Amino acid sequence: MASIFGHAIVGFTLSKVLSKKNSKILLLLAVASTILPDIDVLAFSFSIPYEAPFGHRGFAHSIVFAVLWATLLMFIFGSLNRKIWWIVIFLSTISHGILDAMTSGGKGVGFFIPFNNSRFFFPFREIVVSPIGIEKFFSEWGIKVILSELKYIVLPCFVILIVLFLIKKSKS
Repeated sequence: MASIFGHAIVGFTLSKVLSKKNSKILLLLAVASTILPDIDVLAFSFSIPYEAPFGHRGFAHSIVFAVLWATLLMFIFGSLNRKIWWIVIFLSTISHGILDAMTSGGKGVGFFIPFNNSRFFFPFREIVVSPIGIEKFFSEWGIKVILSELKYIVLPCFVILIVLFLIKKSKS
């Protein structure tokens, strides 16, 4: 998986780019939605195998999960502009699996669960997989994760946010 930081910056960027209103709730939920799919690491505590539909990188990383989660949050919180809320939350949630499918480790992402239990990676797999557990993160491995995420996640998001800022500034 990418780290919590790599996932969160994507949700932040998506909410800033796609929402015209500066909704703090949408921003918070977008960031939380990028992290939420890793709730499936709890499966290890219940002896659910990694490859099982509800194992790590399984259903919680799927397109169906992202659709259901975005729809739920849209109805609970998206009173004014439901379409934008749904799009931001869906893209934030599915971005988690997309980033994980670009990492150097794991057994792939179950994008099509519950219809197909196959796991997938993308051809581009340059993001160093983050360790599970905070104690392993503060190591040489964690430094490699942060450096790869700076290059492949944070820098592109930063460029997008700068361009958005410049566009808004030129319009005002």
